[in-house]
Amino acid sequence: MNTLNRSHSYLHAASLAVLAGLTLLPACSFRKPAPGQEVWAQVNDQPIYREQVEKLYKGRTAQGTDAATPEEAASFKLNILNELINNQILVMHASHSRVTASEAEIDTKVGELKSPYSQEEFQKKLQEQGLDNDALRRQIRDSIIITKLINKDIIAHIDVTDAEIASYYEKNKANFNVTETTYHIAQIQVTPRQDPEVRNLKNDDAKTPAAAEHKIQALYESLGHGAEFATVAQEYSEDPSTAAGGGDMGFIPASGLNAALKQVVNSLKVGQVSPPIRSNIGFHIFKLLGVEEAGQHTLTDLRVQGAIRQTLRNEKEQLLKAAYIEVLRNSYKVVNHLAEDVVKANGVPPHIG
Repeated sequence: MNTLNRSHSYLHAASLAVLAGLTLLPACSFRKPAPGQEVWAQVNDQPIYREQVEKLYKGRTAQGTDAATPEEAASFKLNILNELINNQILVMHASHSRVTASEAEIDTKVGELKSPYSQEEFQKKLQEQGLDNDALRRQIRDSIIITKLINKDIIAHIDVTDAEIASYYEKNKANFNVTETTYHIAQIQVTPRQDPEVRNLKNDDAKTPAAAEHKIQALYESLGHGAEFATVAQEYSEDPSTAAGGGDMGFIPASGLNAALKQVVNSLKVGQVSPPIRSNIGFHIFKLLGVEEAGQHTLTDLRVQGAIRQTLRNEKEQLLKAAYIEVLRNSYKVVNHLAEDVVKANGVPPHIG
């Protein structure tokens, strides 16, 4: 994937992560463990429990990142624990900096998380993560507070100059040589059968061929009357992989298009919407969001400048975040009992340093 496409894909992935699930920034606000629970770390006098790490570890390994050996599992858990320590420090520092989250902000985020689910499904999701409604609100509060703190103390101070953009382009010119025409496409999909995986904001699912055909025509008419494509996709599209992102399918090279889709995109100008298209899956409405023609993209292209600027901002943000947290850690008393246990279990002398 070239640099020009990478920034768009990054933003698309971020939007999906916010809307598609209940996984938030790891925080130290799980349901309070029962007495006697093992403390794996402390930030000042604030404990972080083994249960918190194990729940996050279980959730992440369930997503396909299972460790192959006990050593890899222990390393993974140490990384998770370090995230929890850092987030606890950020929350504490935010309190000192008077950064807060309002109840209205928390309500809005809860509403976003709930919207694709029925009440029963949502409560089941919470239970699977060992959360109740109060614990979820505490997690969301911490997440909002940390985001605000990072925006205030880091994002607001990041600047990318024209000279930096020009230098990056010269060093990475090959990344802006598009080898084949690439299409940025979005879709609204409707299937003629009930699908338990459908996750749109209206929980709307056509269950029969007739209902699907009626629905796709109604959606097409609403677009013709000025409805926003991304909003309609979020509310009604039945493709679970793209609905939350407004139907965004990302950037697809010409060689990756089947004959039918290639015919559709070649009939559209950027910004135009196709009439309903029938496929073996169901019905689709496509929108051509953009086209990158094959060839060398120059620095005079505003999209090139924008992509480079975003890439450099991301790099600076990651560096500043890491340094910022390390500096903050110097002001807090951090004890990592899990790390101590790993060291002792492997025979390392206890008088390190």
